[in-house]
Amino acid sequence: MYRGRLERDLSIWVDKGLITEVAAEQMLGEYDARPASFSLGRVLMVLAAVLLGAAVLLLIASNWEAIPRLVRVGAILIVIWAAYLGAAALFARGAQAAGNALLVIAVLGFGGAISLIGQMYHLSGDEQVVMYLWFAIAVISAALFRSAPAVAIGGFLSWASFAVYLNNNDGRWIGIGAWLPIVMSAVTVALVRYTDAGRVRHLAYLLAVAWLAWIYTLNEDLWLAMVYVVCGMAVFLAVSLPPLRVTEFILTAGAAPAFYAFLVAAVGLLLLNIQLEQGGALILLSLATLGVSVLAIALQGRDNGAVRYLAYLMFAGEILYLASETVGSILGTSGLFLLSGLFVAVVAWLVIRLERRFGGKRQEVAR
Repeated sequence: MYRGRLERDLSIWVDKGLITEVAAEQMLGEYDARPASFSLGRVLMVLAAVLLGAAVLLLIASNWEAIPRLVRVGAILIVIWAAYLGAAALFARGAQAAGNALLVIAVLGFGGAISLIGQMYHLSGDEQVVMYLWFAIAVISAALFRSAPAVAIGGFLSWASFAVYLNNNDGRWIGIGAWLPIVMSAVTVALVRYTDAGRVRHLAYLLAVAWLAWIYTLNEDLWLAMVYVVCGMAVFLAVSLPPLRVTEFILTAGAAPAFYAFLVAAVGLLLLNIQLEQGGALILLSLATLGVSVLAIALQGRDNGAVRYLAYLMFAGEILYLASETVGSILGTSGLFLLSGLFVAVVAWLVIRLERRFGGKRQEVAR
């Protein structure tokens, strides 16, 4: 997809005389010479490792009643250590795909080993402790080997741990464990940056959003929804405007910080819309929602497709919601849409003026 856009852009620049045809071919050749970020062989290797790891887990779950306990424990420990040592040897030789595959088997096998030993020797503890320990092993493995698949396993385990916590506590806030999902999310994000496992960051960010949604179910108050809106928009503005937007940290993080900050604000606005069903407060909230949507498009719409489409969805959803709530008063609906249209038109005019001014400054600097 990116290569197609690059090829079209180079063709346009050649036609405009900005670069020569030879330079365009060299640029495209340099891009093609880079190692591909996606490799079907590597993906299939990791999938094979997941299947083999699942086989190990199912074999452990069968409990091997006919085999003595010490033999069972020794066998699973041999499998885990062999996988870790094999992964280390393969990484040292530069065989990243095979090394990651063995590492996946080792991490999955470790979780099965914990369950097996606890079951055989009736050790105290529960599945929540197992999930925490399993997540810790995945984190250590990912950090030691700088393995993106191990980070992905940790990301999924953080979700599984949160699910186990909610199930064991009937969705209530009990103990320090209630804070651990957000801690796991932060650890996963740190590992994503350390191992360059960019796609895994979505597991961490979504876990944080899910945790905030769960907090709201415990305290269904307007003030909490407003906190989500204010804090979400504050972070969104911080990462969308200078000086943070041009910092290396934000640039290397991609579109995720702006999108998920905006998503938190969108969730807060949705919760407020659910609670405020009519009256002047609903009108003000609707105008604020429309304004936030337009502001998000103005700041991130060009470069961040996820924010752009979420803002479109918010804008359209708010309009349809208002139409359904005020359908009994056509005049009221018409007046609201008129005010909304004028408001958006004014914002659009300001954005166009700012774009022209910034564009003129860039051209002066280029000269």
